[in-house]
Order: sequence, then structure tokens, then C-alpha cells
Amino acid sequence: MMQEKKDSILIVEDEENLMEALKLNLELEGYEVTSCANGAQALDIVHKEHFDLIILDIMLPEVDGITVCETIRLQNDEIPILILSAKNTGADRVLGLKKGADDYLTKPFNLEELLLRVKKLLLKSTQIHSAHTVPDVYTFGKNKIDFKGLVCSGRSGEWIPLTKKEVMLLKLLVEHKNEVVTREKILQTVWGYNVYPTTRTIDNFILNFRKYFEDDSRHPVYFHSVRGLGYKFTPVESKT
Repeated sequence: MMQEKKDSILIVEDEENLMEALKLNLELEGYEVTSCANGAQALDIVHKEHFDLIILDIMLPEVDGITVCETIRLQNDEIPILILSAKNTGADRVLGLKKGADDYLTKPFNLEELLLRVKKLLLKSTQIHSAHTVPDVYTFGKNKIDFKGLVCSGRSGEWIPLTKKEVMLLKLLVEHKNEVVTREKILQTVWGYNVYPTTRTIDNFILNFRKYFEDDSRHPVYFHSVRGLGYKFTPVESKT
């Protein structure tokens, strides 16, 4: 019988007693746990290994937790990050979330609450991944999007560089093809917690996509704005 894969967690915490206690309790819950005590080492480990969740202290030697969080987010949008911090003001919390954390727990914390939050973040991550997995290179009609390479080719056939935000929005729309994706979902997924652009900003992204991919941007086939609801991507099979 095949063994079920354990969720892997990286703990980045320089307080040795706390790190050992966390490691022990998470292993007792059935997780595979790796730990390290400084920010530079954490970035090195994340670059080499895959994790399903990162538990990250803010006050770390060498590279602080906020910088670690921000750096990880530049390379990986999907891995859940739970910040643990002795800093407990609203501004600290907002900064952590703004820099890419999914959750923020202040020290001292209740162990049971931490375990519940870990479970919730891992469950949410699993649900996102099992939604519609999109290949690294996605083709529709004569168009091609290379999500990893941050480029696309449209009707001209030339490769066009994409911004990180464009790639995130394209991926979200493709994952939910033929469904209306609400403005709220786009804001939460692409722009994060506290940076809320106007609808016009999202409209401008959609206009760019039409320029890249549509034969006639005034009569779009693929990228639609659904008034009052959100936006929709409709892949149309190319006629042979």
C-alpha cells in the first residue's frame, strides 16, 4: 500500500527552544519538518527544496523575516507563509501581510491555535492546486503564454514580455476558464490584502491582454469584462 505523502513544513526561528517545541509538535501531527535559524539559510533551503508551508519568525539574524518573505514571494506566489512575531501592532501585521504572508500570529501564542492555522493554510493551498492545474506553457488559438518565462506570443507570433502581475492575472483567469472571476477574487489573489487598485486598473490589464491576443480588440473573443460582476476568459478552439 502506498504511503500518503506528508505535508512538508519549513520553520525559520532563531529561538532554539521554541523551534524545537514547534518541530516536535508538528511532527506529532504527522508533518515532515525542516528547520533553520537564520534568514539567509532559509532562502538557500527554499531555493533547493519544495515546502507546502513556511512558518517564519520576523526577527532573524543575517536576513530579517520580512525580507525573507518578500524574496520568497518574488519566486513563488503559491506557498503559504505564516509569520510568527513578537511584534504585535496593527502596522506590523499589515506590513507582514503586505509583503506576502498569508497569516500572522503574535508571540506568545496558543499552540492549538497555531496547529489549527497551519491545518487551514495547508487545506486552502491543496484546494487552490486541485482547482485547475495550468501547464507552464498554455496555448489557446494561435496564442501562447509561458507562465514561467514571463512571456507570451499573440497574433503577431512575436514574444512579448509580461509583468509579474500580468502573469498572475492571466493564470487566475485561465485556471477559471469559462467562469466569471470576481473583482474581489482578483484583488485578493493578484494584489494581496491591502493594496486595492481601482476597477480601471484591472480593466487596463484586460485591454493589454486584448492587444496581445485578440484579432480585433474591440470585439474580444477571449477576454471579457462582465459588467458589475468581474472578468472572464473563454478559450475558443481554433478551427482546423
